[in-house]
Amino acid sequence: MINLDALYQLKESFGFFSNQLTYPEKLDFHPKAFDKAFDTNHPAYRDIKQYWENMHDISLDDIQEVYTRTFDFEKKTTLYMTYNKLTEQKERGQMLARLKVLYEMFGLEMPQNELSDFLPLMLEFLYVAEWRGDDRAQESLTLVVMVIEDGTYGLLQALGKQNSPYFHLIKAIRETLKSCVVEQEKVINGD
Repeated sequence: MINLDALYQLKESFGFFSNQLTYPEKLDFHPKAFDKAFDTNHPAYRDIKQYWENMHDISLDDIQEVYTRTFDFEKKTTLYMTYNKLTEQKERGQMLARLKVLYEMFGLEMPQNELSDFLPLMLEFLYVAEWRGDDRAQESLTLVVMVIEDGTYGLLQALGKQNSPYFHLIKAIRETLKSCVVEQEKVINGD
């Protein structure tokens, strides 16, 4: 179960994560972008700080090359969260359709040229969607978080093996989401 209030309080970081996983541009690495989304109390501060420092140690050209090589040419490091998990086309198609409907329910219009399991799009949804007070939020956001969790698990492992500078970014996304998950035992006991 997802703590929707905790998730909502971390919206800025989801916007930052989404932006960092699109093709890198110079403005993406401006200090204000980082400072607006994170402080030392953020649940993933250590990992996101490490990512930020790693990226500032290399040139923008190198970052763009690493991004393209990592996310555009490697099946194990794809940014499509159901690609490696749902191998049957029908099953994946159903999940993509379900996510698309979910986004539209909360007012996010899907880009024509993108699949609904694209990680930057999913993170953008968490950033821009207004779910407070919506009865559909718990079930819907739990699905989005589960798809991200499943998809980023293998991605994190592959990035770690490659010693990729994106490893700490994906780890930070996972830590941020983990901080919003309420254990079932606590829900039952009312803690």
